[in-house]
Amino acid sequence: MAGHSKWSNIKHRKGAQDAKRAKVFTRLGKELTIAAKEAGGDPGFNPRLRLAVEKAKAANMPKDNLERAIKKGTGELEGVDYMEIRYEGYGPEGTAFIVEVVTDNKNRSASEVRAAFSKRGGNLGTDGAVAWMFQKKGEILVPSEGIDLDEFMMAALEAGADDVIEEAGEFTVYTEYTECNNVAEELKKAGYTVTEAEVAMIPDNKVVITDLEIAKKVMALYEALDDLDDVNDVYSNFDISDELLEQL
Repeated sequence: MAGHSKWSNIKHRKGAQDAKRAKVFTRLGKELTIAAKEAGGDPGFNPRLRLAVEKAKAANMPKDNLERAIKKGTGELEGVDYMEIRYEGYGPEGTAFIVEVVTDNKNRSASEVRAAFSKRGGNLGTDGAVAWMFQKKGEILVPSEGIDLDEFMMAALEAGADDVIEEAGEFTVYTEYTECNNVAEELKKAGYTVTEAEVAMIPDNKVVITDLEIAKKVMALYEALDDLDDVNDVYSNFDISDELLEQL
């Protein structure tokens, strides 16, 4: 989304507040296991696993944990049978939320997600309620300091990117979700520093929040959902200004 930097700041600030490394590793482990189960344990032939491994390494996940999670996915080690579920709903001010869950207990996850929405001014919707407002895309972040936008744009497009946006000291590169890892690798080969590469749900339009009290309510819902153990990712279409974020 345009304004990704703000969204990224929210996520990073949330992560700094949490400082729950064990929870981060648990989420990464689930993703590694599912990716390996889906298409095998060799990152060279499994793009989803390759992205998951990159994220795990970036988070300094211990090598033993990483390898164990992959082996659970391939069946070399006994593991939990995880399922992926997507929930959709609305938050304060008509904001849209997509909640991606990885769980071994569907009933527990549904109950927790529903409770988070209802307690914080939101409503859990049916499948497809808000997904039409988002597009599944690859999203790559590259620091922009000292780099010419036109030059980088050409390099990114040649690498297979669809679009590039510059904001707050970084380039956000958008790709087809299936090409995210390939484009990231090409940018690295071209000498650029890739700080993040992931597949995400990107909103077509944003709900701009200008009122502090509404911003508090929207962030309370976001954080409540993100704190749930079974939740892997939360996507929304809200846009809160830097000024309001500072007040929060």
